[in-house]
Amino acid sequence: MTDRDIDVLVAGRVFADLVFTGVHAPEPGAEVYADGFAISPGGAANRAVASARLGARTALVAELGDDPIGCIVARSLRAEPDLDLRFAVERTDYQIPISVAITDGHERSFVTYEHSGDLPPWPASTPVRVAHVGLGRGPVPPQATRLRANGTTIVGGVGWDPSGQWSETLLDHLEGVDVLIVNDHEAVQYTRAGTVDAALDVLARVVDTAVVTLGPRGAVAARGSARLHVPAIVVDAVDPTGAGDAFAAAFMAATAWDWELRDRLRLASVCATCSVRSAGGARSAPHPADIAHLLADHHSDPGWTTVRQWAEQRSDHPVPATPGALTS
Repeated sequence: MTDRDIDVLVAGRVFADLVFTGVHAPEPGAEVYADGFAISPGGAANRAVASARLGARTALVAELGDDPIGCIVARSLRAEPDLDLRFAVERTDYQIPISVAITDGHERSFVTYEHSGDLPPWPASTPVRVAHVGLGRGPVPPQATRLRANGTTIVGGVGWDPSGQWSETLLDHLEGVDVLIVNDHEAVQYTRAGTVDAALDVLARVVDTAVVTLGPRGAVAARGSARLHVPAIVVDAVDPTGAGDAFAAAFMAATAWDWELRDRLRLASVCATCSVRSAGGARSAPHPADIAHLLADHHSDPGWTTVRQWAEQRSDHPVPATPGALTS
């Protein structure tokens, strides 16, 4: 990829996700058999691949390992035609973090192993429209602060807190963030609010735009006193791993393209919905044609028109509706 401007920059740890589907986690001493299995890039790669597949010029800042599973992940990432890996560095003797995910399509359990490591340098001179940073373990990194000073929109996300403390110091770190995307559990836990609406009130006082994902109920956003809710399309879920990352990636891509907030949320919602229909995080990230087919087959709500038309235009071939399907 050339030195063009970057639409979306994703920095973080890349994992190898080993995903077992159609199964509950076994009791101690027991053995269970899964219906399906997949190896997929995970972690920061979920967001980077999802954004690139939508057509955003996406760069990934990450360490890649030369261990056997790390080589599989690196090969998979290099096969993504629109993903910029100039800032992803392969380290000799670096063991890529591994997560084993067990899911029945609704709930999921993880076992993770990771080495410590340092991220490579972020782009110093290439303009970046939107960048993602992970929060919860400390303040916004200085690289992101420098980008923000040059006009980059900073989107923050958080992860599961294994300590169970859900430290309120997160709120102090949000001053360096323009957009925060969290799920409903994270929103309530970090703000100590009793409801999602109350959590949004707290978050909207700190960041320009706060977004809370609601799983099968869609997502809600707050910008100042304004509130927006978009629905989710109901599908048969195979693996929810990476759905939140797909949501964030689509929202960032649409932000880089200067879409209206409601359409950003719509694209993010349908991207997350598409991703749960197959196993793996990055592996299941949709292309525009996947989104177009889903909207052609499943929804007549005219609110989806902008996203559906965009997806059809980005698809390689026209997307006919399935006979009998409702379309807007």
